Amino acid sequence: MKKLNFLPILLFLLTVWSCKSSEVEEYQTDLDTAVRKIHADLEKELNTDVPSLSVYIVSPKGTYFSTVTGNNGALVTKKTYFRFASNTKNFTSTAILKMMQDGWLQLDDKITANIPGTNVPYVPNSSDWNFPNKNQITIRELLQHNAGVYDVTNDASQYNVNGETYTDYMLANFPDHQFSTGEYVKILTEHNLTYGLPNTVYHYSNTGFSILGEIIARVYSQKSNGSKTYGNYMYDKIVGPSSMMPLDIKFPELASDKNLPIPYVKGLIKYADHNEITDQKNASAHVAEGNGVGTMVMLSDYIRSIMKGQNVLNASSVEQMKTSKGPATTSGYGLGCSYVPGVGYGHNGATEGYLSTMLYDPETDVSVVVLLPFWDLRNMDNFTKCLSTLNTTALEAKKALKY
Repeated sequence: MKKLNFLPILLFLLTVWSCKSSEVEEYQTDLDTAVRKIHADLEKELNTDVPSLSVYIVSPKGTYFSTVTGNNGALVTKKTYFRFASNTKNFTSTAILKMMQDGWLQLDDKITANIPGTNVPYVPNSSDWNFPNKNQITIRELLQHNAGVYDVTNDASQYNVNGETYTDYMLANFPDHQFSTGEYVKILTEHNLTYGLPNTVYHYSNTGFSILGEIIARVYSQKSNGSKTYGNYMYDKIVGPSSMMPLDIKFPELASDKNLPIPYVKGLIKYADHNEITDQKNASAHVAEGNGVGTMVMLSDYIRSIMKGQNVLNASSVEQMKTSKGPATTSGYGLGCSYVPGVGYGHNGATEGYLSTMLYDPETDVSVVVLLPFWDLRNMDNFTKCLSTLNTTALEAKKALKY
């Protein structure tokens, strides 16, 4: 029997492994260099210390993480918890689309229509809920920010309390206040607040997504024959142990639920005359539009699986999420989903002291999550520079991997 010579095969495998290892090291080096430069440039532009900048990227070329810590920053890992703010809107969109798939609702139903199979409307039929154009608004239009719903959380132009938005005023003066969607809607009704008729104007609206959270709670309550909340549905169907892809993502709804899981990174806001640490916050002000808490790995696992049709949504629902834009929309916004050219589909988020984005590019099978736990509010130009750093970092991270 002829004796086999495994030496050439072994040498070949060692050569391949060596080339692959060298390539991985090169990508990591290039990624680290890019993140360090972006962080240094931001510190130079703002003329202040920036606590940290981190990026987590998953691709056919491997999984990479890079972080830079400023002089006064704390170490961040890919498994560090943080408040991911309006990235929550994409989760809310997923929940609505999942309910559509299950026949629990229709996207083009008016929000005053009855939940399928019941005599209960999607939103309460009470005087407090008679806000402008309510009878003409559909679920789809809320997802597209085309419903004309005034944003009580972000906008002080039509209604404010001592010059602040209602939410900001309440958080500053009554930090333990338990917020509710009904409370926001009552303000819309009492002050006749609106951006216009549905499909006549695109205007980002946290309050519109708060209403979607109320719809999710009411539909789930009817379908489960019990009193359910938005958070119950997210846990039971989207991220909890019995979901298709269990993730330890939290959607706190109680004003008292302020603590973040350990380990977490603190957010930081820089004002002209002082700094503010923002880890403990009343998330009840932002249910369904900005109350999510998770890690970079969790957001990456979520956005990859959703956009690839490997989670609770089928390919048709994912396509609607990405491409169903309202007639008034001039941006790349679909159903709770943004598009950043060259980087992909997903969302970003900004909540007190935290900035982040999660994006997936179907053309390259690359997902990128960026975290910047810092706001510079000494002027709006500085804040805009912080926010634009998210997309810059995501794009440069892909370039570091030769995409």
